[in-house]
Amino acid sequence: MFEVLAFVYDNYLDLDACPELPVLHRTLHTLGFAPREVETALLWLEDLKSAANRLPMHPVAEKPALSSTAAMRALTKAELARIDVAGWGFLAFLTSIGSLADNELELVMERAMATPGEPLSLNDLKLIVLMVFWGLAREPDALVLDELCDDHTHRLLN
Repeated sequence: MFEVLAFVYDNYLDLDACPELPVLHRTLHTLGFAPREVETALLWLEDLKSAANRLPMHPVAEKPALSSTAAMRALTKAELARIDVAGWGFLAFLTSIGSLADNELELVMERAMATPGEPLSLNDLKLIVLMVFWGLAREPDALVLDELCDDHTHRLLN
């Protein structure tokens, strides 16, 4: 599923450029993605689209409104099993710098829980965050985008 999501993100950077699901379905099958992976990813994308449409929007900025109050988020046992300490630390970092609003964090958590398998790798979680930004038609700032797209496992220290 994550390979399909990565393909969609890489090839349709603009949400409006992404074809309708039946066309995207045929395209992904033609490219050789496994049918089960395509089905799972497309259902996940459709649910993302529905959830993104329910988020409250800020009337002037036309992007999701950031919370003005600090809040604490407790994880359920299922969330703890799905997202490890590194993943939760990364999400906490994004919220602390204002890149991920509280309602966007909830959308990331909902989408993370909707993925198959346990636990999520940090790279899979980063892809989920990218897809949430993509689904909201919101581009993260350049440094956050770099952090989301960077694979630290291949980084050499100087």
